[in-house]
This record gives sequence, structure tokens and C-alpha cells, in this order.
Amino acid sequence: MQPISFDNAATGFPKPAAVQEAVLRAMQTAGNPGRGGHPLAEAGGAMVYHARETAAGMFGASPENVVFTGSCTHALNLAIQGTLRQGDHVIITDLEHNSVWRPVYALAAAGRITYSIAHIPPETARIPDAIAQHIRKNTAAVIMTLVSNVTGQILPHRTIAEMCRSHGIRLIADGAQGCGVIPVSLADGIQILCTAGHKGLYGPMGTGLLLTDGTVPITPLTQGGTGSRSQSPQQPDYLPDALESGTLNVSGIAGLDAGMQFIMQKGLRTVFAHEAALCERFLSHLRAIPDAVIYRQPSADYAPVISFRLMRETPQETAARLAEAGICMRAGLHCAPLAHTALGTSADGTVRFAPSVFSTAAQTDRAGSVIA
Repeated sequence: MQPISFDNAATGFPKPAAVQEAVLRAMQTAGNPGRGGHPLAEAGGAMVYHARETAAGMFGASPENVVFTGSCTHALNLAIQGTLRQGDHVIITDLEHNSVWRPVYALAAAGRITYSIAHIPPETARIPDAIAQHIRKNTAAVIMTLVSNVTGQILPHRTIAEMCRSHGIRLIADGAQGCGVIPVSLADGIQILCTAGHKGLYGPMGTGLLLTDGTVPITPLTQGGTGSRSQSPQQPDYLPDALESGTLNVSGIAGLDAGMQFIMQKGLRTVFAHEAALCERFLSHLRAIPDAVIYRQPSADYAPVISFRLMRETPQETAARLAEAGICMRAGLHCAPLAHTALGTSADGTVRFAPSVFSTAAQTDRAGSVIA
């Protein structure tokens, strides 16, 4: 029996049939884009460009401002290390993944920047002010998640973008947990949007996206072959070539293209409604368990993710019981220690329930019966 995945905040599983077919088709028919004018190279280039167009349409970007990366972590490092300058101050939140905190911390430890951590309250209307109180004269950027990967709390990125714009501050968004679940566009006021290709977009693992409105120069972290301006020792200074050195993951990008099309065909509202209904169903099971602690606040807005624990055992023990029954959930700190410190769960974390568009009510009830 195939395991049941409620660990879709780590990666969307299973992948749609169209994604699997696109990956195989690319492996069978595509060569290396930009490395020659022969049919195989042209086929690879056409697949990559089609995926750029798909991402551009989904997130409100120009195709040339769509950069393919190996992960959301890769994209965030490009956005953070490639845009911050000596003496800059940045604001992050206490919901951030280590993909934001660690590069910011490293720059601060090297003496290049300073940073503040804004505590995010449960009340949506209070969040922009919670961030704004940390603004300084040299604040260059707010770097924030759109959706917490621990609790699923949704941050009001459009309102925060308006606040940033009024202070001349750029907004760099981590969309790993939000893209494919909630509506997100550069037109919302985001200057740089980074996201994973393999979570809510259902692409293969090893894929990510950086999308920019083109207003913020991004210094490359790597230099090398781009298939363009090969006679020059200098890295091309235009997108996407400037940030795409080396051979692209063409089969992964083709799969990501298919995943994005799958989600757009389903519709974000349909996806959100289905997953949110399963979360409500799972919450009904949790509420019937006397020692269950649920990390949700009635005043907050949530995407379809639930963090919980049972007081009778550690989160790791709960996850191990579930795994024995063929049900996959992740226990621990979820690579987001700031969020767990804010929750008061930094010792051993929580268990995370994260359904997908393929999850069912019967699977959810089975998970509820196992943990009872």
C-alpha cells in the first residue's frame, strides 16, 4: 500500500500524471538550451521558454524576469545576497524559514548588514504595524514569508507592500508555502518573489523560481556558461541569463510547467477550498482528543496547514506512530526555529498536517483515528 502523504508542506505528493509525463518527455526529446542550433537544443529551449511564459502569466511577470533556480532556498539566497548592500538594514519576521534567516544572519555576522525580527501577531490587521515599527532610515527591504510553513498563518502581503512602498522599501517574498494555494502576483507590490517549484506548484523536487519586477538589480552569486555572449569573460548583465549560469534542469522545468498548468486549470479557489475542508475535518478529530494542543488562533487567517501535538508523547513519537500506519506527517522544527520559539515549541517542535489536492476525506479520517 502506498503511504498517505500529509507532508505536502515539504513537497507536493503525488505529482500529477501530466507532470510525470512532461519530465519523461523532456528526457526523451530535449537537449541543452542555448548550446547549439540543432533540433535537440531548440526543443529544450522551447520547453524552458514555455515554462517561463507559464510562470509569467501565473505570477504577473515578464518572461525574461522569470529565473529558474534549484529551489526556493536558492532563489532566496539570490534575492538576499544579490541585492543587499553594505550598511543596509532589513526586517524579517519571526515566522521565517531558515532559507531567509540564515542568509540574513550570515550577512549580519560578516558586518555587511543589520536586521530586525518583527513579531507577527495573530490579528491580520495588526501585522503591517508590527513590521513598520522596525523601520529605520537605512531599511532597504522587508523579507517575509507569505504563509507560515509551521502554522499556515497567512500574512497580508498586499497591505505590507503598500506600507513598504510608502517608505521606499522593497518587498522580497518567500512564496514557498503560499504559491499555488493563495493568489500571488508581482502586481501586488512585490519586487522579488521566490518560490519552490515542488510544493504547491506540484513540479519535481530540485526546482524553484525567482520572479522580479525588474526594478531591483540582483548581483549573480555564480558566473559561468549561459549560452549567450560566450566570447566575453563577463557574466551577461541582463535577465534571465545573468542569474542562470550552467545547464538548466530542463526535465524539472518541463515538469514544473505542467504542474503550474495543472494548478491553474484546477483554480486556486478550488484547491484552497478542498484542502481547507480537509483541515477542518482533521481539526474535528483533534478537538475530540483531550490532550491535543492545536497551534491556531481564532483571530488569524490560515492556509491549509495545521501544527499540533499530543501532551502524552513527543511530536516525534506521534509522527512515528503515524508512519507505522503508513501516514506521513513531519515532526520537529520544520526548518523554522523562529516560528517555534514564538509558539513556545522550540524544544521539540510540533507535528504538521498538510494535505494536498489529492488528499481525501477517508485518508483524513484514518489519520485522525490513528492519533486518537
